[in-house]
Amino acid sequence: MTPRSAGPQLSDLSSADILAATDGRTVVWPIGATEQHGPHLPLSVDTVLAEAFARQIAYELTALTLPVQPIAARSLPQSGGGLAFPGTVHVRGQSLLDFLVDTLQSLCALPWHRLLVVNGHFENEPFLFEALDEVSRRPVAAGKEFIALSWWSLVDMDWLAARVPYFPGWHAEHAGLTETSLMLYLRPDLVSAERPDHTEPPRPGIYLHPVDVDTTTNQGVLSSTSGATAALGEELFWHVVAAAVDLVTKGHGLLRED
Repeated sequence: MTPRSAGPQLSDLSSADILAATDGRTVVWPIGATEQHGPHLPLSVDTVLAEAFARQIAYELTALTLPVQPIAARSLPQSGGGLAFPGTVHVRGQSLLDFLVDTLQSLCALPWHRLLVVNGHFENEPFLFEALDEVSRRPVAAGKEFIALSWWSLVDMDWLAARVPYFPGWHAEHAGLTETSLMLYLRPDLVSAERPDHTEPPRPGIYLHPVDVDTTTNQGVLSSTSGATAALGEELFWHVVAAAVDLVTKGHGLLRED
């Protein structure tokens, strides 16, 4: 397997060193979740993936990494199975938005140039993007650059189609083939032998209450895990890392090319 590396942690610096160490630098902040991921994966999937991507990307960019944020927005039925399954720890959207705004505001006191946020939890996106938009308009953010992305947003769909013939959409990939493969590569010790499949993934953008989780999921899995391998996880991991580095250094992927 390809060896992985990790950029240095910002929180390992002393107060006396922090200003010089962050001056003009890039800082990477992974944001994950503690959320059910079926019977075969741990609650920490979104946190493990966000941190692994962030630390490798930081290494490639000679950047600093912030500690991962493991508490997130609530799981929703059509993108995370919902709250019917035990183990998901979440905060209300307004609480998460306030936390993100306050954290970003305080981070802006440091003299870094660029903040790259790597998200691993589908439901975090609207709150994260709104918080960044709010803080970026404040005087404390003058001269700073903000980039936020969910790791799956960097996956080239043609690349994916060649490896995953039937893809249900990222909203329904919860605990599915790609996350299982990534975990088999990154943390195989946390993956059990079960490979549950759900043959009718939910459609995106629809909310239903009450919801029958036995119909909408298979034990919390929204799509298929059959065919998940560490080899696919390794390919996917380095595909995303390369795309992130390319985006940050060259701007590739910020806009669609005609």
